[in-house]
Amino acid sequence: MTAAPAPPAPFRPDRTQVERLYGTLWETTTDAVLILDTDSVIVAANPASDAVLGYRPEALVGRNLDVLQHAHHREAHRAGMRRYLDSGVRTLDWRATETVAVRADGSDVPVDIAFADIEIEGKRLFVGFFRDISARKQAEQALSDERERAHTTLRSIADGVVTVDPGGVVTFINAAAEQLTGWSSAEAVGRNCSQVLHLAQEDHTVQALVDQAMAGGAPLQLGDRALLVRRDGDVFSVEGSFAPLLDRDARAAGVVIAFRDVSPARRMAAQLRHQARHDHLTGLVNRVEFDRRLHAALRSAGASRMPHALLYLDLDQFKIVNDTCGHTAGDELLRQLSAVLRTVLGPRDVLARLGGDEFGVLLEDSAPATSRATADALRRAAADLRFGWQGTRFPVSVSIGQVDFDDASMTPIELLGAADAACYVAKEQGRNRIHAYRPDDDAIARRHGEMEWIGRLNRALEDDRLQLHAQPIHSLHDGRVLHSEVLLRLRDVDGRCVMPMAFIPAAERYGLMPTLDRWVIRSVLARLADPAEAADRVYAINLSGASLGDETLAAYVREAFADAGVDPARICFEVTETAAVGNLAKASALMAELRSLGCAFALDDFGSGMSSFAYLKHLPLDYLKIDGSFVRDLLVDPIDQAMVEAINHIGHVMGLKTIAEFAEDAHILARLREIGVDYAQGDALGPAAPLHANPERAPR
Repeated sequence: MTAAPAPPAPFRPDRTQVERLYGTLWETTTDAVLILDTDSVIVAANPASDAVLGYRPEALVGRNLDVLQHAHHREAHRAGMRRYLDSGVRTLDWRATETVAVRADGSDVPVDIAFADIEIEGKRLFVGFFRDISARKQAEQALSDERERAHTTLRSIADGVVTVDPGGVVTFINAAAEQLTGWSSAEAVGRNCSQVLHLAQEDHTVQALVDQAMAGGAPLQLGDRALLVRRDGDVFSVEGSFAPLLDRDARAAGVVIAFRDVSPARRMAAQLRHQARHDHLTGLVNRVEFDRRLHAALRSAGASRMPHALLYLDLDQFKIVNDTCGHTAGDELLRQLSAVLRTVLGPRDVLARLGGDEFGVLLEDSAPATSRATADALRRAAADLRFGWQGTRFPVSVSIGQVDFDDASMTPIELLGAADAACYVAKEQGRNRIHAYRPDDDAIARRHGEMEWIGRLNRALEDDRLQLHAQPIHSLHDGRVLHSEVLLRLRDVDGRCVMPMAFIPAAERYGLMPTLDRWVIRSVLARLADPAEAADRVYAINLSGASLGDETLAAYVREAFADAGVDPARICFEVTETAAVGNLAKASALMAELRSLGCAFALDDFGSGMSSFAYLKHLPLDYLKIDGSFVRDLLVDPIDQAMVEAINHIGHVMGLKTIAEFAEDAHILARLREIGVDYAQGDALGPAAPLHANPERAPR
């Protein structure tokens, strides 16, 4: 067996080695080392004195230590040295004492000093070590500042903050937590967290949540319905978290519990949820919530073949109340009607306001005959309502569309569309009645046809398949073109050009005309803004009756002119006699405002509608367009000729220029010149042609 090697002998340097070792330390140490005599006179200084104290070593030799001391330290140092030399008793720890030294430039440097009493060659000396601790003091100050900021933040934030040790004992509680829990810091610190924080309706105690956060090593969130019981018994909603505190070895050293009172926010959220699902005027379920319940009814019907019914109610002649007494009266009527309709329905029936004066009723587990009886009870309840406003009484009635379903063969949108169509048929048949939906019903088929057109029109708008044509209007005196009337066309998905009379009625019935009118306005202005367009080109744009009643249209047109940079004088708006007279006050106001911008106005199709010359006095017009039905038979029908002559004469008396439509041949043109009509429009002068032959130049 081999013996273990002997341990190496300890190193014992000789005198020469010791002197070399201390010489190396003297030269290389980063501490300033000073050797002092008993009078505190510096007899030697090492090279590091320059870096630490700002003095070269030779500049310190021969000077008293007090050159490095503030005045208030000097006498204390002298007294201490005298006492030590007399008694040998130290009053300070000579191994490490923090103080402040004065550098050569007068600045302060924090230092750790250590002294040793030594004898060299029979002479008593002192060795002082000065270590620059600036970096350490800065780090300590930064740490202190950070700690103070943290405590100030914790004291000032609105969230409650509680820290606990690994055993769940409270070690800190901020002011907000004191207020939220009812426990003061003096009372809470040292207690178990479950005493200070008591959660109601939670599956775990606070201590259990602390243990779970520490074991998982990750933050733990309180549930959405957490309730905190304050010390005085008050209960309020809170949200919060349990986050483990980790030491430098990444081990859990406790838990920070942060929480806040969210009672107002949760009350507000509950109110918002209610508002999101209910109509603010009547308190009934709104369209969004009704759609959700209709989806659920369809699912149950598809699963169990349970019969349900959808009723669509529309208040008859509601516009009369609004127009006669104002919207305040209309709102009150809707509230009263809602209350009356509720009394007819059972607890499971859903009554909703779908918008405006339209209501929906969902009848679950209701056979067709029962649904019909409920619909009739609703109709009679509405008819029994005697609504009065400021001494005026109004009859009330509703038209109802009924759709029965016991499967999921129709979507909610299709169901509502069918009920709406049935309701529309009930209105057409005289109002105050019920019409049940049948797939083979011709009246409903027509209604569906119009509704399909709305979908096709919206898709055409999205796909940029609307097109503009234009037909010139010529002077009958010198042949010059006055301007061109813009005409709307639709390019169908198969490329076929669809004339406006195929889709305009549906657009008018379903309120899409303002959208189409605005598209035309923007498109025409974009063309006029094109540098390739003639600078003097003028276009006439037709405005629908719905646009004439739109109080926001004037601002829209003003903005469109500004965006395009187009002179308003390059646009002439055309309005039909029927549309203008149907809403005379609003039409006159809109026309006057647009005319003040520089636009011109023409009254289109005059003679085809209400045909009252008195209305002309109330409309700010520039042109009067004679309806083409009189112009077409001008040569063969003396009454038509007389109408053209009368309209032309009255127009001139009122200072208006006249335009004849449907000038189809040279003979009609000649007769119009004899009568004195100013301008004409028709195939004899030029047919309507696409404005954008190049598809890439079509407006977007």
